[in-house]
Amino acid sequence: MSLSNSISYLFFSSFCIHALILHSICICLAFSGNETDRLALLEVKARITSDPFGVMASWNETNHFCDWHGVTCGRRHQRVTSLSLKSLKLAGSISPHVGNLSFLRALHLQNNSFSHEIPPAIGHLRRLEDLRLYNNSLTGEIPSNISGWSSLINIVLSHNFLVGKIPQELGTLSKLRLIVIQNNHLTGSVPYSFGNLSSLKALHASSNNLTGSIPDIFGQLTNLSTLVLDLNGLSGVIPPSFFNHSSITTFGASYNKIQGTLPSNLGVAFQSLKFFRINYNQFTGPIPASISNASNLVALGLGGNQLHGKVPSLENLISLEEFVLPDNRLGSGGIDDLTFLCHLTNATRLRILQIGNNTFGGMLPECIANLSSSIRFFHVSDNKIFGSIPNGIGNLVSLESVQLFANRFSGHIPPHVGKLQRLYELSMDNNFLSGNVPSSFGNLSRLTKLNLYGNKLRGNVPSSLAECQNLMVLSLDANDFNGIIPQEITGLSSLNELSLSQNHFTGSLPRDIGKLINLQYLVISGNKLFGEIPPSLGSCIRLEYLYMDQNFFQGKIPSSLASLRGLADLYLSQNNFSGVIPEFLERFQVLQSLNLSFNNFEGSVPSNGIFKNATATSVEGNSKLCGGIPEFHLPKCRVPHKRGLSPTMKLIISLVFGILGVILVLTFLYLQCLRRGKKESASSDSEKFLKVSYQSLLKATDALSSTNLIGMGSFGSVYKGVLEDGGATIAIKVFNLVRRGAYKSFTAECEALKNIRHRNLVKVLSVCSGSDYRGNDFKALIYEFMVNGSLEEWLHPAGTNGEINERQRSLTFCQRLNIAIDVAMALEYLHHHCETPIVHCDLKPSNVLLDDDMIGHVGDFGLAKFLPITSQTSSGNQSSSLGIKGTIGYTPPEYGMGHNVWIQGDVYSYGILLLEMFTGKKPTDNLFQGTLTLHNFVKAAVPEQLVEIVDPVLVQEMVQAEMSTSDHRNEDNARLRMKTEECLISILEIGLACSAELPGERLDMSDAVAQMCQIRKKHTVQR
Repeated sequence: MSLSNSISYLFFSSFCIHALILHSICICLAFSGNETDRLALLEVKARITSDPFGVMASWNETNHFCDWHGVTCGRRHQRVTSLSLKSLKLAGSISPHVGNLSFLRALHLQNNSFSHEIPPAIGHLRRLEDLRLYNNSLTGEIPSNISGWSSLINIVLSHNFLVGKIPQELGTLSKLRLIVIQNNHLTGSVPYSFGNLSSLKALHASSNNLTGSIPDIFGQLTNLSTLVLDLNGLSGVIPPSFFNHSSITTFGASYNKIQGTLPSNLGVAFQSLKFFRINYNQFTGPIPASISNASNLVALGLGGNQLHGKVPSLENLISLEEFVLPDNRLGSGGIDDLTFLCHLTNATRLRILQIGNNTFGGMLPECIANLSSSIRFFHVSDNKIFGSIPNGIGNLVSLESVQLFANRFSGHIPPHVGKLQRLYELSMDNNFLSGNVPSSFGNLSRLTKLNLYGNKLRGNVPSSLAECQNLMVLSLDANDFNGIIPQEITGLSSLNELSLSQNHFTGSLPRDIGKLINLQYLVISGNKLFGEIPPSLGSCIRLEYLYMDQNFFQGKIPSSLASLRGLADLYLSQNNFSGVIPEFLERFQVLQSLNLSFNNFEGSVPSNGIFKNATATSVEGNSKLCGGIPEFHLPKCRVPHKRGLSPTMKLIISLVFGILGVILVLTFLYLQCLRRGKKESASSDSEKFLKVSYQSLLKATDALSSTNLIGMGSFGSVYKGVLEDGGATIAIKVFNLVRRGAYKSFTAECEALKNIRHRNLVKVLSVCSGSDYRGNDFKALIYEFMVNGSLEEWLHPAGTNGEINERQRSLTFCQRLNIAIDVAMALEYLHHHCETPIVHCDLKPSNVLLDDDMIGHVGDFGLAKFLPITSQTSSGNQSSSLGIKGTIGYTPPEYGMGHNVWIQGDVYSYGILLLEMFTGKKPTDNLFQGTLTLHNFVKAAVPEQLVEIVDPVLVQEMVQAEMSTSDHRNEDNARLRMKTEECLISILEIGLACSAELPGERLDMSDAVAQMCQIRKKHTVQR
């Protein structure tokens, strides 16, 4: 071998060895990196505290981490490049170890319930391109070390609770195209460093607390097309350079304090403009005539400013969908002010037209009949428009809201309005309209608000309004209506406000007025009504304002009105009421104004409650009244004269009292003996209290065998067991003390159960607290065994293991009703009849157990909380750092916003439970996505679509009952089914009332129990 060949050989060998070593190093590094990613993902999983869909179950040792749900790896190095866990209802916090996923390009955790701060370690992800954390509950500041995200293209952090300033460091990310930080609590100003974001296309920063002026930097961002800054505290003027930005398609700065005028070349400068909204600022001057050149304009929002002058031509705005000008000074009251409305007939996709609260004059032109068939909102209220309402308004069949109030309209209401079957709001009040209300209004089945007050309408109220079953507000005050109040009105169970004052109504108040169970306002003052107050009015327990003054009512105030504990105003003056003033009025704690003047009341005036306040109470004009506080200036009540007793009578009375004294002494001694005996008996009973040890529990459950496992919860497992002594069957809840919070749960449950006794609460038999054979702590509670398991197993027969139960279970209507009442009674006891009120905090079907008689028992008090009496009805402003209490779907929304636990939280859970029991649908059903919840699902369907939402088992039960008997009883069975459906509607309405989003609208458990028992009584009578 030659020297050169030898050298070549040695060189080649050396090269191969080095390559082999380098390859080995790469392999080691790859394996090391893979292990880093795997460990980081496990840390991410460890921080997740709630996983209702069980998606994290795939994150286990049997699968490679690249196959875990939501994980995507690169093909070359098997490193994690994407982590997507969006819209899975996950809860917990974001682990700092996510910063170790060094190859990560996309992190998508949106639409979950992650809380706590965004970990600063996330700033280590130098390859990150897409970060989406919106729609969570994240707190703290945006990390300031984000300058490391040099590859970042999109950052979306909206709809969280982030605070602090927008980091200046964002301005160093030259590749950034999208910034979405809206709906947070960010402060400070828009950073000037954003002027360096040459790639930026869109900035969404609305709904924060930003201040200062819009910086003069956006004019130089040639790629910028969207700038949205609504709902902040911005001031100053829009920089002039911004109006030379021809690429802008969307600009929003509504609800700020921005000043200035709109440039005359607005429509020319923004040639690509589609959305321009500057509502509710301080802009002045006219609307530029050049706006007509912005032919691509889709939405123009200029409302709530100080703009003046005429509206220019809009005939070129053929793409316009939203035209919003209310609350300005536009128009001059002239007859040609509204000519621009005819230009809008070219806008074939117009949906919203709002020009209210300006100074537009003239008549409403007939051309409105040719506006877009898609128009939904037509608001021209509070102007100087006169003349009749065009008949052509009936052509706009997509209208949902029509506001014509506070103008000078005259003539009759066009019957064609009855064609607008999508209408939910119709306000024509404070005009000069005359004639009758068209009977065609009965076709407006979706109508929720009808305001016609302050006109010259006459005749009877059409009974066809009874067809408007969604009506919540009916206001006909200050017209010339006459006749009786139609009985059919009482069928509008959704009615919240009924105002008929200052008319000429006669007759009596409908006897069934109590059917209006949602009524809060009843105003019938200034009519010619007579007769007595119907006792059924006491069923309107939500009434807050009751005005019956200036009529001819007579008789006594019925005792049934004692149930109207929520009354704030009660006006009964200038009638012919008689009898004594009921004492229950002084117990109305929220009553602020009471007028009983100029009636025929007699007797003593109460002296407590509102009767202590002479400025809030008026009783003048009742000549037979006496007493009360001095400010009423009433005569003192006479004390009946007593004649002296004869000596014989005095002797008899002395003997009687002497004998009574001896009897009382003997009775006292006898009771003392009984009490002593009871103490001995109690001592004896305590000695008989069930004593169990760890060893006896192991024997009873065959060493905690899985064959005896009957349930699993957040903090432990429940086993069925049979004790050797006596063979008693028991249920044993063994706490998993490794799980965080288990000790606290055990303590809470012991504390809650030791002093409460109720037939509808699970009875605890004993406690086992000690050590197992390995010396580890062991905690268990021993309960009565419930033969029929949990309500969950009956409502959803496919068990938690996915297997069908050994016998197909189903509950009848009566069984469900009884169980629902059992649960309600248990909660009422916990809230109102314990020495210290108790909040359960985790009411759901799996925590309702059924004994052999199918009686419901509420169990699992692991999250229960004792409630100071002063905080039972605390305001919604209180917050808590304890986190959300309960189970997703059953937890009230205010807990998610930091509210302390309170009894209204249990009421919400009960409402959801009630809806689930009678629809058969869980609140976490896949059907319920976005804004559709179990509550909204039921609310939208009741009462018209009842059969479509009720559990099919109940529907089948009703059908079979109707068909099972002989022909001569078919009519009775059909009637029974109809009554059962009425009961179902009432039950679902209680469920809706209990699960209302606003706590103030929820029922008290005492009221819920009373109403549920009334339904059971009604159903029993029907059968």
